[in-house]
Amino acid sequence: MKKTTPILAATWLALSATTALAQDKPALAFVVNAASDFWKLAEAGVTAAQAELPGYELQFRYPAQGSAALQNALMDDLVAAGTDAIMISSADPKNSIDAFNRIAAQVPLFTTDSDAPQSDRIAYLGSSNTLAGNQAGEIAVGAMPNGGKCMGFVGFLGADNAKERIAGFRETVEGKGIELVDVRGDDVDFARARSNVDDVLAANPDITCMVGFYSYNPPKIYEALQAAGKLGEITVIAFDEDPITLGAVREGSFAGTVVQDPYQWGYQGMKLMAAYLEGDKSGIPADGLIIVPTKIIDKANVDAFEAELKQRIGG
Repeated sequence: MKKTTPILAATWLALSATTALAQDKPALAFVVNAASDFWKLAEAGVTAAQAELPGYELQFRYPAQGSAALQNALMDDLVAAGTDAIMISSADPKNSIDAFNRIAAQVPLFTTDSDAPQSDRIAYLGSSNTLAGNQAGEIAVGAMPNGGKCMGFVGFLGADNAKERIAGFRETVEGKGIELVDVRGDDVDFARARSNVDDVLAANPDITCMVGFYSYNPPKIYEALQAAGKLGEITVIAFDEDPITLGAVREGSFAGTVVQDPYQWGYQGMKLMAAYLEGDKSGIPADGLIIVPTKIIDKANVDAFEAELKQRIGG
């Protein structure tokens, strides 16, 4: 039998201790609804939180596809692997209640981006999607004083975040001569998101305004309008901070965009879950809603906003 030298034995013991410590760390997971560049900021927030939570293992997880079934399966896997708390942006909250309650019975469950208030989740941390829709409506009212007909584009028509944004938009433009004629869903299929815009341009010549309700919709609107030679002819109201969207706002092709703060979702979400696991529930409001404000970005403030983004993601 080969003998172990004292130095090698000490090294092995140190490595074993480190591994054991790593395994003993509570694990927190942030689960998103689909692969999208939008989530890079949330991931940066989780990374920032990790530096302040050395006693925890923080994970940022994407489902294989943007479906509730795969999200819920991913949460089951996380729980089975020993994850201690989960924050999720659900692709289909209303049809995931049973799955959410199953998870919530095992570990603390929080929501972000799209809430599931009928479930046993502890709290929602994210935007007020209704207020964000109101802000999109404000952009439309300012850009179209004579009114117009709008077509909306979104990923999941059934998700609460989509329905609340749409309702908020309609509420604000009511009585202003602006009509949201319809909203086309694409289930986070980027090719379909583009073809939806192409189809509207071909079949609905009376549309004078387009609203991209998810982060990737405005860039697809931009691509389609550019290809059709109609940039600047159709008023575009956007959501979120894709580089193409911000560039379009800067050049005046888009009237403006409503931005959320996913960085804070990741950062505050991890801190909130860690505190909860430690027995500190003071950060949980009575109504279970922790709202991170949204804001309007237009030509006047787009440069300052983009500089802030680059600083956060290390660009």
